[in-house]
Amino acid sequence: MSIKSDSRHLYLQVIDYLKQDIEAGVYQENEKFPSEFDLAKKLGVSRATLREALRILEEENIIIRRHGVGTFVNPKPRFTSGIEQLKSVTSMIEEAGMKPGTIFLSLTAQEPTEEDIRRFSCSPNERIMIIERVRTANGEPVIYCVDKIPESILSENFDRNDESLFDILERDANRKITYAVAEIEPIGYHEKVSPILKCSPEAALLVLKQMHLDDWDQPILYSVNYFKANMFSFHVLRKRV
Repeated sequence: MSIKSDSRHLYLQVIDYLKQDIEAGVYQENEKFPSEFDLAKKLGVSRATLREALRILEEENIIIRRHGVGTFVNPKPRFTSGIEQLKSVTSMIEEAGMKPGTIFLSLTAQEPTEEDIRRFSCSPNERIMIIERVRTANGEPVIYCVDKIPESILSENFDRNDESLFDILERDANRKITYAVAEIEPIGYHEKVSPILKCSPEAALLVLKQMHLDDWDQPILYSVNYFKANMFSFHVLRKRV
């Protein structure tokens, strides 16, 4: 079937055609595409045109290309959230209709680094609690979490079986998180995190770093969360000023 039916660049037509096929179920999630030779022949375009279309589809996280193996359809994100909306991980998983869970990895109390002292405005003598966990959805690992909280806010005696740190801080420390300053960046394979989340070597991760503050503008929780990029989608509402 030829797609040479309009005046746009051919690679744009290829992108639309492949997206339509994926949406229609011609290619299922995690299914392997035909070879570049066969697909280019089917579409009636050169392999160079096809490769440009596939490059853009990979940037959009619609497909994933595995060197020496082939091109596969990425699963649609199961979790979506506006990054301007401050939600706990537990809430995000529950809103997707899945059961949240936690695999507790470690809890340590350490002397603060210079960065910790700056972030929390704490003294050099105040220890920082570092909590390492894996969050699951219906038993599947989806997020690797590292959270830092000053020991004066949360002691090591908190209930580790509780899913949400937001709830723990409000219940046990009477500190309610009201907003956060966040930054997000995509990364590739992570030597430690990717195996924990059972990611393939080609799978990307989204890293969300957040400093959470309470009603009095006091920083109380710093978190670094690694999300499976093929399962999470974040967006932001931007208004013209």
